[in-house]
Amino acid sequence: MSVDTPRRIVLLRHAKADWPEVSDHERPLAERGRMDAAVAGRRLAETGIAFDLALCSTSVRTRETWKLAVHELPHRPRTVYEERLYDATLGDLLALINETPDEVNDLLLVGHNPTTHAAADALAGDSEGDTIARMTRSGFPTAGFAVIAFNGTWKSVEHGVGKLVDFWAPHD
Repeated sequence: MSVDTPRRIVLLRHAKADWPEVSDHERPLAERGRMDAAVAGRRLAETGIAFDLALCSTSVRTRETWKLAVHELPHRPRTVYEERLYDATLGDLLALINETPDEVNDLLLVGHNPTTHAAADALAGDSEGDTIARMTRSGFPTAGFAVIAFNGTWKSVEHGVGKLVDFWAPHD
């Protein structure tokens, strides 16, 4: 792929989780989270993006979010459950993006805050319309997602490389 190849990164935050007496990694979705995850999946389908690869944190709440969201998509992408997404820093997330195979054009990451919001902020050197203002105002709520477009290779992804072209949250 050339440096001019158009690509997209979609950063999806897991849906609303419950707080039972389990470890943080094992927390399931709350009822509202289950509903919001399906709505997020429908909204992802409306973007028309045909994801080539989905990287999903191994936590219960992210796996449940993805299971409900992907059911709404017209095409199920290859999915990798990635342990490094669970407690990822912004640097960890950028390293994962940089490892993405060249044949992937559209990548979906299902993860956690504050890293999901930090990645959207860091990658978006520019934005369409009021997308950055809406994302900043909302604080990147559960089941929300950001779409970052850029041209180039995955190895070239760094701060400010992309354009925030869409931001959505279920209760916006």
